[in-house]
Amino acid sequence: MPNKLKIKDIFPDFELPDHSGKLRKLSSFTRQGEVDKRYGFEDGYPVIVTFSRGFFCPRDQQQFRMLVEFQDELNVNFCNLVSISADEPQVSAAFRAGLGASWTFLSDSERKIIKQLDILDETEGEYAYRSLPYTFILKPNLEVFKIYNGWYFVGRPTVEELRQDLRTIMQKMDYYNYEEYNTEHVKKIRIPQQTWLQENYDNPKLPKYEGIVSSFDIKSGNGYIQTADLDEPIFFNFTAIPGEGYRTIRQDTKITFELVETHTGLSARNVQQQ
Repeated sequence: MPNKLKIKDIFPDFELPDHSGKLRKLSSFTRQGEVDKRYGFEDGYPVIVTFSRGFFCPRDQQQFRMLVEFQDELNVNFCNLVSISADEPQVSAAFRAGLGASWTFLSDSERKIIKQLDILDETEGEYAYRSLPYTFILKPNLEVFKIYNGWYFVGRPTVEELRQDLRTIMQKMDYYNYEEYNTEHVKKIRIPQQTWLQENYDNPKLPKYEGIVSSFDIKSGNGYIQTADLDEPIFFNFTAIPGEGYRTIRQDTKITFELVETHTGLSARNVQQQ
């Protein structure tokens, strides 16, 4: 069975159009998030890369229905899944929508990556020159951790196998253990709710500023503040907003905030609407 890659090889950091036609680089799916950088974590996240024959293949359809059941778990685990085929972006978009898939489908319609990896199927009778159905589990640095040869369907990974692969990789990452979050540095940014349950939680030692929320991402819970007093935008996590539960704030909201300095830069706390 052809395939030029072996365990511990570095997977090529290719760039392909996604289902919307936007060019996406593979390494963009493994980078640590903005809040991870603020916490001081340097490791990113693993990614699952599946190559498929395409929308017409019943075995691919079955595999992808299984992955649809897994996608919500991947989201809460901060891991990514990428599927690659020779289908054009608009075909991939239709297939993705029909499945109810939320992960990214990439189009290698020119077969550049498929040929580079030597996984071109030259025997396909229905649609010519398709990818062999390989699944690669990649570490954040794109090192190959596991390879699944899915020529026969039984060779494709189960959800439990994928979960075990991701766990094995992530257990060695710098963000995995609870103790890494239970530090004074991190708690300046990811502020414990207990802080806001105190009667007087204003910190008189911290400078106060006025500003405007320039952006806030509801999905990640991270945002930035623009203030006339400072040149750089100020980062904040939703936990910097006093209150209970998951808090959000609208873009362009006028606010007051306290400024804290951490070893990864300035952050805001006590973010309150004026």
